[in-house]
Amino acid sequence: MENQTTSSKSIMINYGLLLGFSGVLINLGLYATGTTYNPHWSVSLIAVLVSIAILVMGLKKFKESNGGFLKLGDALKIGLGIALISGLIGVVYTLIFASYIEPNHWENTIAVAREQIIEAYPNFGEDQIESALGVSKMLANPGTASAMGIAASLIFGFIVALIGGLIMKKSDEEITSI
Repeated sequence: MENQTTSSKSIMINYGLLLGFSGVLINLGLYATGTTYNPHWSVSLIAVLVSIAILVMGLKKFKESNGGFLKLGDALKIGLGIALISGLIGVVYTLIFASYIEPNHWENTIAVAREQIIEAYPNFGEDQIESALGVSKMLANPGTASAMGIAASLIFGFIVALIGGLIMKKSDEEITSI
């Protein structure tokens, strides 16, 4: 069992770092192309597919290193560990980005949200626009954005690990009950 814990920790760290830094690379690509605030939908699709692939590769690696066995609980633990490490890297990147690379990041985020509201609802008055921007203003700060980023990462990691774990699970009990 001790071997399994060490193995799961190293898998969580390795795949969490891989997932986190792939997210950083995607975001740096968006910044380099000037599309940070309005990326094409395909970028989100690619990011989701890369995330799913890395999480599933982590589960598969654990299963291989555990003699072909994977319990659902282990899948959830591995998936959440990978997601947490990735989420923390994303938070650190966002804080560095908003502090040093793009110091007006939070203001720019609000300005883009304002433009999107005006475009979607051309008949809105200034009071209605400000009211609609309330949530955006609440989210456009380092603390809230960090908490939401980690929460979103964990929820996504849980869902992928749950589905992947249900598909790939194989335990001793299943073998002995045959």
